Amino acid sequence: MPKKKNENVIGAWAFLAGVVLAVIVGLLAINPTVGNWAIALVLIGIVIGLLNVSEKQTKEFMLAGTVLVIVSYFGGEGLEAVAYLNEMLTALVVLFAPATIVAALKTVFAIANK
Repeated sequence: MPKKKNENVIGAWAFLAGVVLAVIVGLLAINPTVGNWAIALVLIGIVIGLLNVSEKQTKEFMLAGTVLVIVSYFGGEGLEAVAYLNEMLTALVVLFAPATIVAALKTVFAIANK
């Protein structure tokens, strides 16, 4: 029986690290849109978009990423009274917006090359 290849181990770890970091930022009620937290989340989001999304998964990732960003943004706006949930959802937006943009750019370049 052939062994399974772990092609995107870095992308999987980046995804896990980004979500865990977003949860930690939310629980500590830290503003994830400024400073080193924002830089870390954006860089991890770029890595997720570059390494985690194959050509076959692009449509699903962009749909799920877009929904996640929109719902997290509006959910965070609606939950301003609960600081840690608001910050957690904002951190998810900061993480997944760059990932979704990178996936969309990869798709546009792939379409342009055909």
